[in-house]
Amino acid sequence: MTNGGLSYKDSGVDLDKYEQAMQKLPPLMKRTHSTRVMELTGGFAGLFRLNGETPYRDPVLVSGTDGVGTKIKVAMLAKVYNTIGIDLVAMCVNDCLCLGAEPLFFLDYLAMGKDNPLLIADLVEGVSEGCLQANASLIAGETAIMPDVYGEDDFDLAGFCVGVVERDRLIDGTKIEPGDVLLGLPSNGFHSNGYSLIRKVVFEHAGLTVDSPVEELGTTVGKVLMAPTRIYAAETAAVMTLNQEDVAVTGIAHITGGGLAENLERILPDGAKAILGRDRWTPPPCFDWLRQLGNIDPAEMDRVFNMGVGMVFAVRPHRADSLEAAFKQAGTSSFRLGEIQQGDRGVEFQ
Repeated sequence: MTNGGLSYKDSGVDLDKYEQAMQKLPPLMKRTHSTRVMELTGGFAGLFRLNGETPYRDPVLVSGTDGVGTKIKVAMLAKVYNTIGIDLVAMCVNDCLCLGAEPLFFLDYLAMGKDNPLLIADLVEGVSEGCLQANASLIAGETAIMPDVYGEDDFDLAGFCVGVVERDRLIDGTKIEPGDVLLGLPSNGFHSNGYSLIRKVVFEHAGLTVDSPVEELGTTVGKVLMAPTRIYAAETAAVMTLNQEDVAVTGIAHITGGGLAENLERILPDGAKAILGRDRWTPPPCFDWLRQLGNIDPAEMDRVFNMGVGMVFAVRPHRADSLEAAFKQAGTSSFRLGEIQQGDRGVEFQ
């Protein structure tokens, strides 16, 4: 109370702590800025120049928004807060990459139950790191302290990405045709999907904790579940370079909740059927560990998880070798999942 009256602090919002937190954020944002970020003293928004050294001819803005779901609950249990922001950036940026977009800038929204400057700094550190990996600038954000809406130790994250692509270079799946090869890029594990099922199996059904050892994986539960989502910006940049020569890559799918079948089908045109060979890749062992731990039906695993495939690219058959080489040069290996055949729109496993 002040002068006998109630203050904001009495309601659960400490403005002094809030200011402490805000002072930690500018360096984390600044390190992600490109020369196209316009400096702004104060203000209420972020500024970003669309044209850089090479002006766009017919630019299309591509946007995406997402969160990280209940993986946040695992972060709370593990008390690891400086990587969940990478997941946030990845979930938004990877969606934009599916259109062939160059990520430009990112905004985050953080809500929590009480002021915690160290927690805020850790969370934004992760967002900043994710933006560095995506080559995107963190130009603005919002931190909301919301007592009574969130518990004292609770928080939530949401993110927003904006990218750009020339209109005539959009990759939207409309050019996919029979004969195209499907190349997959590996995931880091569970990424940020299926964590309600994961938590049910691991913590409730099996009674494990984040510190429990997972002998078959040579690590702990917390480290398995907190592996950050991969960001595929470098690989997609290689795709766009390849597509400058001719139409090489015709479609890109980000494999998230719903698994390979649901997400791949989203980019298929009518008359195109994706045929995937289960023997074409080996899911990371964490998936079999979870399946056995919860006695989960394999079909349910396919519906919920990426099963080791983070992104899928449809590529003309005569360009598949070139794309594999481009991925290798970008620092990752790929695998041939299958191909496109004529048929009813959908995905079939063999």
